[in-house]
Amino acid sequence: MAQAPTGPIARTIFTKLTNYFKPVQLKIIDESSQHASHVAMRGQQSIETHFKVEMVSEKFEGMNIITRHRQVYGILDEELKTSVHALSLKLKTPSELNL
Repeated sequence: MAQAPTGPIARTIFTKLTNYFKPVQLKIIDESSQHASHVAMRGQQSIETHFKVEMVSEKFEGMNIITRHRQVYGILDEELKTSVHALSLKLKTPSELNL
């Protein structure tokens, strides 16, 4: 398990995903700085807008990739509506990684 990120939105994402999915591995990468100059980001109040999430959880067993993504989107619904502009997901089960 990874250490909690430092930014407030990243910490919220970490907490929500950890509490629901009980991941064996979780990595949250804030990629916002790579997109700060984009037109869509002008006027944004939050500096945390783009994230990559890599997570391994037993909860994904038996789910296809679309269902896994929908599960994460549901947990992070508020963040996606208010502050997160982009979310890249890499979601696996322990058995898919031979853990």
